[in-house]
Amino acid sequence: MTLTLRPARSTDAGQMGEILHGFYRETAWMPELYSGAETIAFCGVMIDRGWVTVAEAEGVVTGFLARDGAEICALYLKPEACGHGIGKRLLDDAKAQLRKEDRALHLSLWTFQANTGAQRFYQREGFAEVQRSDGARNEEGLPDIEYLWTRNEAEGEVAA
Repeated sequence: MTLTLRPARSTDAGQMGEILHGFYRETAWMPELYSGAETIAFCGVMIDRGWVTVAEAEGVVTGFLARDGAEICALYLKPEACGHGIGKRLLDDAKAQLRKEDRALHLSLWTFQANTGAQRFYQREGFAEVQRSDGARNEEGLPDIEYLWTRNEAEGEVAA
């Protein structure tokens, strides 16, 4: 399987929406706040803003990362795509783009405290916990954690 990373196109919103809405439907602790159609429309907004990179294999979107400057707003994969290095490739691409843009020395993101798999993944990829929230700052009302990845300017890599 050949995996390609590319900027999202408006026609990707449906596949992205399926991935995102599927996560909400299939995750027991996650409230389902929006319909599938509303989720697709939200994905379209992120695409229109130029935030999204998709991972595509054989014409099928297997995952995506949405980044607004130095903030990663979303990173989701199809369940069957997890554990194959696709999330790492998307994160590495975001780090490389940040270096190229030279806009910031870090990337930040939030993940839910209940999402222990995501926490392990981000820590493995060089992100460090910055703070925790009681959920008042997100629309799901779920406790979450902010993570930060910092670029080491001298080496172009992560500072531990």
